[in-house]
Amino acid sequence: MQAHYAERFERDMACTEAEWLRWLPQAMGAHPWQRQGASLRADIDQGQLAIDWQVVTPRAIALMRLPRLVVAFHFSGLDDAQRHRFMKRFDLYMLRGGG
Repeated sequence: MQAHYAERFERDMACTEAEWLRWLPQAMGAHPWQRQGASLRADIDQGQLAIDWQVVTPRAIALMRLPRLVVAFHFSGLDDAQRHRFMKRFDLYMLRGGG
């Protein structure tokens, strides 16, 4: 989890689009959102969040292949504290551990 979330940033996520879409409803919480293709728009407090994603070439590590999505976040009308509060929950729901 980060201490600060900019208004715009990208992430490289090791998941399939199907996994991403399965996790998304819980990660978004009670915020109303609508998906259109590989994008979503959400209302958060008095602002908005746009998320766009793209399936890209899997990451290769030796013989292992990890699926990848590049995910772009764009907040508008939200201050640092509002972005942090939203992303704290979002990150907890998207967090995957291994071991």
